[in-house]
Amino acid sequence: MTSRVFTKLLGLFVVLLVFYTVVMEFVFRSMVEQSAGGTLRLLGREALWSGLIALAVALPVAAWVAGGISARIDRVVAFARRIADGDLSARLTLTGKDELSAMEAALNQTVERLGQNFAEIESRRQELAAMLDSMQEAVVAITPEGLVRWSNAVMQRIAGTQIRPGRPLVHSVRDPEVLACVRGALERDPGHSSEHTQVRFGRASSLAPGRIFEINAAPLPSGGVLVVLHDVTAIEAAEKSRRDFIANVSHELRTPLTSIQGYVETLVEDPHPRPDTTREFLGIILKNATRMNRLTEDLLALAGVESPDYRLALQPTRASALVQDAIDALGGIVVDSEVELESAGAPDSIVMADPDAMNQVFGNLIENALKYAKAGRRIRVGARLLDAEVEFSVQDFGPGIASEHLGRIFERFYRIDKARSRESGGTGLGLAIVKHIVMAHGGRIWAESELGKGAAFHFTLPLAPGVQPPLAPRL
Repeated sequence: MTSRVFTKLLGLFVVLLVFYTVVMEFVFRSMVEQSAGGTLRLLGREALWSGLIALAVALPVAAWVAGGISARIDRVVAFARRIADGDLSARLTLTGKDELSAMEAALNQTVERLGQNFAEIESRRQELAAMLDSMQEAVVAITPEGLVRWSNAVMQRIAGTQIRPGRPLVHSVRDPEVLACVRGALERDPGHSSEHTQVRFGRASSLAPGRIFEINAAPLPSGGVLVVLHDVTAIEAAEKSRRDFIANVSHELRTPLTSIQGYVETLVEDPHPRPDTTREFLGIILKNATRMNRLTEDLLALAGVESPDYRLALQPTRASALVQDAIDALGGIVVDSEVELESAGAPDSIVMADPDAMNQVFGNLIENALKYAKAGRRIRVGARLLDAEVEFSVQDFGPGIASEHLGRIFERFYRIDKARSRESGGTGLGLAIVKHIVMAHGGRIWAESELGKGAAFHFTLPLAPGVQPPLAPRL
């Protein structure tokens, strides 16, 4: 394109020379016609005037052409500056079909392509940011100088407003394990390339109260470190629960097994035991075997209700029928205990419930109340209607439960009075089973108690879909 412009300017110069030649030819011809024997002085004067006339014509023409080209170049320079400042919406106005116009069109196409590329890059950046923010792990990028380059939303929630780009990591995160992993990942071994730099692993327990994180700090090819924090609090809690469960089961089984082993060894070592002693020992062995059998059954029941595959056979059932069925089915177990099982009334509202599972719930709650109700001589079972659910209750009038135990009595193997519970044959799993069954129904369960006045266990079941609560007074 430059050669073409040069050719064009050269052609313009040639045109000017031709014009000058034509003017000179005209002047000399007139001179010859007027005076064939004119003097040299007159010839010089005429030549000077003709040169001045040609120059007077050529200068404006050249100035006009140069001014147009200069203005267009100035527009190109201003356009380039706008692009350098980040204004990709700038465009050059095409004023003709010459070579400069072709250059302007090419520049417009280049800027349009740049705009498309930057828009695609920004879109991908936003997608990456959204993906990082949607992760469950906390992610933060660190520069080689130890400054925060960027962080995702999870990391910002953990560290709060203290972590922001450009701020030193040590001012935002005080956990020593995190800082140690970052320092280790930033260190470069002079004898190895960056590909051989090892990823640093660690475990942070002071980054957030009550939470534990696994640390993964990996060096970045461009310098700096990418830190990923994986929250393993739930995994740690599950592992601790598993260890505690195994320890509790082992303890619960060891006690009856030790008793059975001791009495069996006594009978084996005595070649002629007395019949009454043998009968007594066999009774103790049977009691402990029965306890082990109950523990095994409760463990299987608890494993069933805690399983993700646990399914209920829900069906519309009257609340009053659930209460009455529980009293009729469990009335026999209180006959010999001199405790009265009575109804506190229940509405006829329809709830969604599994009748077999509800029998298990009422059975565990009434059996639990029976252990402490002998002082009060009665157990009361009832229900009342709430806005969108029915609240059931099993109340005894025994010694009650201290407030410090109310928040933990639904835990596995938790006992208020361990000696009394084992003596009565309890396994410590009944209330945990009840809790899981009620929650599987979509209900809630809790306990209320006042020392010396007994305890009450309450749970709720949702009303059946489409059933409107009556406006009658609640029981």
